[in-house]
Amino acid sequence: MTPHDDEWTTNAVPLRRGTVLVVDDLAALDELNRLLDAEDTETVNTSMRLSVSLRDAAALAVEHFSAAPSATSMAAAALRRSLETLAMEMALHLHYREHPEARPSLAEIAHALAVQDGSALAERPDLLAAAASAVVKRRPTADADDVLLWAEAQLAVSV
Repeated sequence: MTPHDDEWTTNAVPLRRGTVLVVDDLAALDELNRLLDAEDTETVNTSMRLSVSLRDAAALAVEHFSAAPSATSMAAAALRRSLETLAMEMALHLHYREHPEARPSLAEIAHALAVQDGSALAERPDLLAAAASAVVKRRPTADADDVLLWAEAQLAVSV
């Protein structure tokens, strides 16, 4: 189950010694953020199974590219980034669940991406809206990049 699943309404929050406490999504998000914000210096040993190639790649990155002080610190930093991303995604998911009207349309997301990319399509929200509508009919899982590509193709054909 992912944070995007609407059925994800209760979570198990790990406590000490492998026990869990079942809480709602908002409480779990609050706890996740509290744990990420904690400034504790206490560490714990953990066992993690990695593929040999991933372990070797991390060691190479540490040794030759100074990517991190150690492979362990690199793994911890990656885990932190992943958890911070999850927290942001979950906050958005919970917000959209409470306020579905706030969720941007595919055309709005494509427009924002066009603005971010400095694309000339940013000046054509009408074309982006039409492209979003057309793309979704052919590919229901289309994303903003698909819409921009479709709109660019439409512009190229009309020239």
